[in-house]
Amino acid sequence: MADRRRVVVTGIGLVSSLGIGTEANWRSLTAGESGVATITKFDPTEFSTQIAGEVKGFNPLTYIEKKDVKKMDVFIQYAIAASQFAVDDAALTFPPEEAPRVGVFIASGIGGFTTIEREHLALIKGGPRKISPFFIPSAIINLAAGQVSIRFGAKGPNLATCTACSASAHALGDAFELIKRGAADVMIAGGSEAAITPMGVGGFAALRALSTRNDDPRRASRPFDRDRDGFIVGEGSGMLILEEYERAKARNARIYAEIVGYGMSADAYHITAPSEDGDGPFRVMGSAMESAGVQPSQVDYINAHGTSTPHGDRVETVAIKRCFGDHAKKIAVSSTKSMTGHLLGAAGGLEAGITALAVYHQLAPPTINLDHPDEECDLDYIPLVKREMKIEYALSNSFGFGGTNAALMFRRFHP
Repeated sequence: MADRRRVVVTGIGLVSSLGIGTEANWRSLTAGESGVATITKFDPTEFSTQIAGEVKGFNPLTYIEKKDVKKMDVFIQYAIAASQFAVDDAALTFPPEEAPRVGVFIASGIGGFTTIEREHLALIKGGPRKISPFFIPSAIINLAAGQVSIRFGAKGPNLATCTACSASAHALGDAFELIKRGAADVMIAGGSEAAITPMGVGGFAALRALSTRNDDPRRASRPFDRDRDGFIVGEGSGMLILEEYERAKARNARIYAEIVGYGMSADAYHITAPSEDGDGPFRVMGSAMESAGVQPSQVDYINAHGTSTPHGDRVETVAIKRCFGDHAKKIAVSSTKSMTGHLLGAAGGLEAGITALAVYHQLAPPTINLDHPDEECDLDYIPLVKREMKIEYALSNSFGFGGTNAALMFRRFHP
């Protein structure tokens, strides 16, 4: 029966400021390294924030034919690379007869900002005839999923979502539900973002949401620390292969973790800030646990949304305490945004991949730069150094502008 179908993670592909490829990212994460540095993609001199988590050394020609590169914004290029890593990691092949059962669900919060800014400049300088014919298919958000489906011949569900910083967690959760109900057997799912552009950085800076610790980039993202002053924009992609368990078992696939729960909620409060009582995050974690049939006392690790904003980190702490009660103090919580920066719409995909790796390796990555814990943020945030620990159940939290929230529950795989 469809409602008995189990969903497992058989491949992970990560691209971030910490590295290109899953192994490079995991190595840097567990070493407590930072990928934040001075912006090189444009001249940031006049900007209040001059630092970001840029992907370094990415060559699209490694993954994409030269004739096709100009048809794709950078966020699509990252999605293709991460999807290829995930597919290779899962040792997946796509026989034509199975193609209608393989789907793609890739999210982005912003999409093709690089392309939009470039083509707008072309319009201003040269008029409408200077706009590239590839402008629209390069920039729109669903073309990441479209290009990945073309690449692999995946003819099943083909979707995109744009729910701010919860987007790729929603994509993974909805992909999980598609497999669970029998609409697909395999989903290539996650998110991609490339918003380190003048308008991207400038827009968040205008909101006063970003850190201005320009003289010390690697220590700028400091979730739950009393000296935090805003988040760091990151970029990249996190893609997972979600697969129906019996199919994965039949091909003797490596299984990183089982995805067992998915929650969604809305704050219905404010366009950019959660309420002081953490109501939306509180309910979304509870919804993920209910979906999974898990009690609060069973959760061992939370990969926090933890953006390094003064208000957000405090509210997430409040929500965790409300949701888990006395057990909250026993849960290990870390924010890997302290190392990668905040990948916006791709954050949930990257962090879901990290959470699955944590479950698989029984090792939780740290929250770096947590030198002076905020008195109002008083949980176990795994400060500074990774931790080997038992992780049976793990949550990955994602909260977005507009008050949209998602949470994914992972379980250590048991046949």
